[in-house]
Amino acid sequence: MGKTRALILLFAAVGLCHCRSVTVSQGPLLRVEGQPLSIRCNVSDYEGPTEQDFDWTITRGTESIKVISTLDEKFSDRSFQDRIRSGDISVSRLADYTVELRIQEARVSDSATYRCSTPSTDSVISGNYDADVQLQVVPNSLIVAPDTPNPVVPEGGSIRLLCNVSRNFIEGIYLSLTWSVKKGSSLLEDLLTFGPDLSMTVGNNFTWRYTDGGMRLEMGNGVSHNLVLSRAMPEDQGMYVCSARLWTREQGVWNRIQEKTMEMGEVTVTPTANSLTVHVQDGSTLSTGETLLLTCSVSADSAASIDLEVTWLLNGSRTLAHLSRDGVLTNTSDVVDVRRLGKWHFQIKVHGVEMSDAGLYSCKVSMWVQHDSGRWYKAAEKISDPVRVHVIKQIPEYTVVLNSSVNAKFFGDPTELECKVTNVSNLRSGRLGVSWLYRDALPSNVPVSTQTIASLDENGTLVPGKMYKSRIQAGLITATRMEPSTFKLRLLHTTDADAGEYACAVTAWIPTHHGNWKKVAEYLTPALKVSFANKRPVLGVVARRLREATATGSTFEMSCQANVQNLPPGTAFSILILSEEAVGSPSRKLASLGPEMVLQLEDWGEPGRRDDLMLVKTGKREFQFRIQAVQVTDRGFYSCEMKAWTKPAGEDWVEMAKGVSNKVQIAFAHKGPTFDVSINSDTTSVYPWETAKMVCDVSVSGTSPTTDDVAYEMKWFLSRLRGSSSLSLLASMDRWGVVHKTPRNDSSDCSLERLGPRRFALNIHSTQDSDAGDYHCTATPWIRSTATGLWSKAQEVSSKRVFLNVKFALWDSMKLPLLYGICASVTVGVFSLVLGLVCAHCCCKTTTPTPRSRNKLMELEMD
Repeated sequence: MGKTRALILLFAAVGLCHCRSVTVSQGPLLRVEGQPLSIRCNVSDYEGPTEQDFDWTITRGTESIKVISTLDEKFSDRSFQDRIRSGDISVSRLADYTVELRIQEARVSDSATYRCSTPSTDSVISGNYDADVQLQVVPNSLIVAPDTPNPVVPEGGSIRLLCNVSRNFIEGIYLSLTWSVKKGSSLLEDLLTFGPDLSMTVGNNFTWRYTDGGMRLEMGNGVSHNLVLSRAMPEDQGMYVCSARLWTREQGVWNRIQEKTMEMGEVTVTPTANSLTVHVQDGSTLSTGETLLLTCSVSADSAASIDLEVTWLLNGSRTLAHLSRDGVLTNTSDVVDVRRLGKWHFQIKVHGVEMSDAGLYSCKVSMWVQHDSGRWYKAAEKISDPVRVHVIKQIPEYTVVLNSSVNAKFFGDPTELECKVTNVSNLRSGRLGVSWLYRDALPSNVPVSTQTIASLDENGTLVPGKMYKSRIQAGLITATRMEPSTFKLRLLHTTDADAGEYACAVTAWIPTHHGNWKKVAEYLTPALKVSFANKRPVLGVVARRLREATATGSTFEMSCQANVQNLPPGTAFSILILSEEAVGSPSRKLASLGPEMVLQLEDWGEPGRRDDLMLVKTGKREFQFRIQAVQVTDRGFYSCEMKAWTKPAGEDWVEMAKGVSNKVQIAFAHKGPTFDVSINSDTTSVYPWETAKMVCDVSVSGTSPTTDDVAYEMKWFLSRLRGSSSLSLLASMDRWGVVHKTPRNDSSDCSLERLGPRRFALNIHSTQDSDAGDYHCTATPWIRSTATGLWSKAQEVSSKRVFLNVKFALWDSMKLPLLYGICASVTVGVFSLVLGLVCAHCCCKTTTPTPRSRNKLMELEMD
């Protein structure tokens, strides 16, 4: 019983919640006369067949009129049958439960209350079966009358789109305006929409235009509305359209109820390029070095803010100069200049034209137009017709004259040559350079080569010739430009080698467009012969013996006299005394007197005898040479070398002539003792690190001086290769006993000791392999005269060579390492044996096993 009650209550609840509901579009609805309208009706929560039927009726006051039904075709009132048959009024089923009443052209008389009813198909009547909505149709008062825009607009101008719209004001109806354009066969494209909620919507392709200010809306008096497109471009041309729409706000959504579209007119934008003209004046004919002037004239029809960019071209491809619209000049050189004479005129100036400047000149102009936002875009570009410019080569002409302004009379006098340029024409901004040339004055049938002394280039830089570079760097030859057209060559000290023929070559240089200089002309003068006014100076020297040396300790004197010819007054002389041991042997310089009479000892390397030598001037051209206390080593041949010098004001001494005298001999019989030296060695073979000793004995034959009257200067030499002439000085001991040793790189060392009056020893300690070789010693005796007490140097004597051999002891060098190795091996073996025994004793003890109980075994067996 309880279950039955629960089911009854459940069905009752379901039946209570299931109620038919009919709804229509929420009103009131505002529509415009002549415009289509529709009212939708929907039913839900119903029983019966799925497809429901609908009846439409209208109510005006108390009168109810049937309009149309989906169930009964004869449902309609007679007043609506004609409109229903024409299709002006119809009902369209959108779904089984939804229909829509449609009126193609609404009439003002259609204003009424519309009711949608649904016949009942429910088992129980519940809910609502009809719904009403108020419809108001207002008269059509919307008028759209646009003004026709200018059909042709120049690029950069403005397109004004004026649209006049009027209507009767009705509350709840709102207006919107849309301007559109159709370009060619493309679809209509919206520019801007104003309304219906007082907002503006910009077309997708015109957002940047509106943002930059190129499109603006000018609201008029409520009827006239103007859309302005400024800075018009060619792509703005097309058919412009104005559309007016009426809207209502229904359920929070805008609903368009009327639209009127009117074509405003076709607009054509004339590109600036069509009106842009560029013209360059006719070409001209110029000579090289002249200035070229060309003017580019530009004209164009444009209503916008424009600027021009100009490029000058040569032969259509080479850019001479580029002038940007900001006035910045680029891609030019120092000889090309571009100026702006006005808004439409530009001038190019080419200084110093060359042959390469001839050709076809043209002017390329780019026109830039400015947007309202300030941005620029290139609107047009055009190149003028080329004009031809002819350039005639014109070489500078001038005359060059070479003369000698200063002639050298004597050897060493200055010589000055002057190269003067006159009658200069067609040089303009060019420069002059000069090259000084020289060649020997030989017969015409003998071939000679011309040498360049020096050159002055176009920048005035001195370029010395290869053969004269040292003299120019020393200032002995100068090449200068005294005036712009006068050049001078000066030889400060003319010598025999300078006699010959001289010429100057003057070159003309003109600047090029690349900043360099180009040689265009060169004129060479006839040769001018240069020689001395007087004959060449001659200097002869005669040497005479004044006092002959007859024995050691005596005095030797000789005089040197100069015999001169063709020398200028004020000539100074210098002298150099030369000594030779034999005729043809190498000479040795003893002493000299310069032109300023300063004595200088040359190779006189005996400090104790510096006062024994004297060289003085005894006459205008005569000198005297003296050696006091002549020694045996002074024997030989003596001569004089004299030179004649001149010294120009403010300059150094210049040699004019040189002469060498005859030879005067010092020869006397020497009756003194004869010395000899021998070397012996106690150890001709040694082992490394031992000491080697070599002894030198000096022997004397003839009259032997006493021990106090003789001293010896000893030297020891080493040659590492047998028979080699390459010697190394090991050590020396002078006659005073002072020892000098040569620095050594080896670990060995040497020492000297005197074993007796004529016995000397060389000890080499800690010998090495490098100490092996041939050894010998030299002895130089010094003998003191018993009469004067002066020491004289005797002839140096040399011993024979002794070879020292350094042996290599193989067993001695290996026995200690072997002994150390055996001892180390035995020690390590014994230690290892002891260590093994200890480990075995401590770690490997024997353990006696515990016997097992028999009882335990029996128990395990039973288990």
